[in-house]
Amino acid sequence: MTPKLCIAQNPEADALLEESPLALLIGMLLDQQIPMEVAFNGPKKLHDRLGKLDVREIAEYDPEAFATIATTPPAIHRYGGSMAKRVQALCQYLVEHYDGDVAQIWTKDKPTAEVVLKRLKDLPGYGEQKAKIFLALLGKQLGVTPYGWRKAAGDYGTKGSKRSVADVVDAGSLAEVRAFKKAMKAAAKA
Repeated sequence: MTPKLCIAQNPEADALLEESPLALLIGMLLDQQIPMEVAFNGPKKLHDRLGKLDVREIAEYDPEAFATIATTPPAIHRYGGSMAKRVQALCQYLVEHYDGDVAQIWTKDKPTAEVVLKRLKDLPGYGEQKAKIFLALLGKQLGVTPYGWRKAAGDYGTKGSKRSVADVVDAGSLAEVRAFKKAMKAAAKA
């Protein structure tokens, strides 16, 4: 059974996230300093402008031309130019290390969650927190549950939590995640 993602809050963009591991990885890469649903709509914008979302095509694309595609209104991100560079770096890394097969990050050699987490952290534009959130997203919504995934994902892997994109399944849960993030920011300032 195919999962029904509702991260972008846009049926066409969410369908692309479901069918394309690359789209999901790019959406997570874009998820910073903008609302998460805007970030996860970014891959659909690229798909529509390129005609498809192909890791090799993006990796090899002329950087200036790709930046134009990424920044054409509506841009893929508030900082479309710098994010275009990050998306290309991500795709180049995926071609070099996984022969362009994104799913190998979590399938190659039947890895444990710690290995998947390390592979995610090694991706350009992915740090510890983004990697843990993506691991939780894989486990909670896509059924990718390597041994120890909840522990490796930290608090993001907690069942029933509402703290990240991994927990967004509809508009209501998006609002709950936003409220949690707002409360965390307020607590950090206090």
